[in-house]
Formats: sequence, structure tokens, C-alpha cells
Amino acid sequence: MLDITDLTVRYGKLTALDEVTISVAEGEAVFVVGPNGAGKSTLLKTLAGLLRPAAGQVAFQGRPINGGAPERLCRGGLALVPEGRHIFRTLTVQENLAVGMMIRRDKAAAKADLDRVMDLFPILRDRFGGIAGNLSGGEQQQLAIARALLQRPRLLMIDEPSLGLAPLVIDQVYASLKALNADGLTLLVVEQSTARVLDLATRVHVLRGGRVVLSDTAAALATGDAMEEAYFGYAGQADA
Repeated sequence: MLDITDLTVRYGKLTALDEVTISVAEGEAVFVVGPNGAGKSTLLKTLAGLLRPAAGQVAFQGRPINGGAPERLCRGGLALVPEGRHIFRTLTVQENLAVGMMIRRDKAAAKADLDRVMDLFPILRDRFGGIAGNLSGGEQQQLAIARALLQRPRLLMIDEPSLGLAPLVIDQVYASLKALNADGLTLLVVEQSTARVLDLATRVHVLRGGRVVLSDTAAALATGDAMEEAYFGYAGQADA
């Protein structure tokens, strides 16, 4: 579904991503993990069309998307839940969800999807007319995911879904992601914490210093210390 080949992204003279190669097959839950500053958010922003790569290729559903406009990529089936959620805090929950449906022309289907996301996140139904800025951090994360789902994406990209949330709330968010993936939605998730990754991931890529230093299946990484060693730079790994 998504093929990233030798992707390089720079901020001026600083190389944020250095020849990154990652693929995501339909139905997978692929995680990119790594320490702060590894280039994880840069990766998702580039895929969403917010940054232009200096080199490399990105193909989605067999078609090149390098440098595509964000709105065109969104209409094509890519949706991003950004780090920090970026909901419209002064708008109501209802109005935030309406933003997610703006690109939809199938109004009846969109209304059915709205009912489904509120079944998935019941708190949004309870707070439907309330101001989004009054929601807790976990509720705002649910709102951000629901808004992205209303775009009816083929691939949902999520940047740091556990950031700033209490452990119990993280469990709830991850349970929702697991249900979505089990229902057939393809996921590409960026995380700094590795605590819950292996419970949901199909495959994991460890990013350090803008480079992929480890790629393997979650099953293979469930035993041993390979992911920890790659993450922290043990066993001869070095930052770029």
C-alpha cells in the first residue's frame, strides 16, 4: 500500500531523514519508534505533504505521491493525526467532527460513519455539543482520531498517540486502534515510548538520527533485546 524508498528530508543543511526505506502493506499496523529527535514526526509530515523530500520516492497504492498537496493526499486516502492532536479548541466537538467530513461528498455514508465513530468513542457523543478545549487530553486524542476517521482513509497515520496521557487512557486509545486495525484499517503509528507497541504492531522500524537502524516483525522482536539495543544505540549503534 505504502512504499517509502531512500527518503531524504532536510531542514536547510540539517538532514532529518537519511535514505529511509519503509513499506506498509494493506491491513498492517506498522510502528516507527525512536528517541526524541530521531525524525519520526518529519517522516509523517513528509508523507502527508507538509514537507517536501530532498530525495527518494514515496508511492501510495502504486502511485508516486512525492510533493503532493496535503488536500489531494487526504482525498486520496491518507489521513494524519498530528502530534499534539491539533483540534480546534474553541469549536464544539460536533464542529470539529464536521471538519473531518468536509472532503466527503457521500453525505449519507458520512452520517453513518459519524455514528460509528461515536460508537467507538462514546465520550464524543456525550460531549457532542460541548467545547472541544474543555475535553481532557485523552478525550481530545479520541476526537482527533475520530475526525481523521471521518475522512474515510485507506491509511491512518498517527503521531505519538500516547503523548502526555495517563497509562489507563493510553490503554483505551490503544484498544481503539487495535479494534480499528482488526476491522481492516491500515495503520502507520509513530511512538517514542515502546511500552505497548508490540501488542498492536505487525512490524516495527526503529529510527535513530534520521536513519532506520532496525526493521523486524513484532513477533521476532518480542523476545530478546534487539529493539532496546537499537533504540538506545547499544551494540555499536551510533547517532547520525
